[in-house]
Amino acid sequence: MNKLSSISTSNAPEALGAYSQAIKANGFIFASGQLGLDPKTGDFISDSAGGQAEQALTNLSAVLKAANSSMDNVVKVSIFLVNINDFAAVNEVYSKFFKAPFPARACVEVSALPKNAKVEIELIATN
Repeated sequence: MNKLSSISTSNAPEALGAYSQAIKANGFIFASGQLGLDPKTGDFISDSAGGQAEQALTNLSAVLKAANSSMDNVVKVSIFLVNINDFAAVNEVYSKFFKAPFPARACVEVSALPKNAKVEIELIATN
């Protein structure tokens, strides 16, 4: 039987809607998209896509830690950018959080993100 458990930490921003920060299922952790928000204030840590990406990845790292995992166990990342021209800046920050073998990844441009964010990042990791 598939047992689901919700993951939550105060070291990442609270969910902005009816969803969990992450769900653990069958040895995998499915982390919801994170914005570049400061978990204490709820404000963006930066106006730049790179700065927002760094905070989003820091938030995701905190969620994984709460699930007894880490960025070393990430298998898939999805990045959503409001402006694809921010790809290089986000990729530079991204490379600081992961090492080989790098996770599989998708990066797409979207028309808008919650709270007018410039970037949102979600991921899947193993436990």
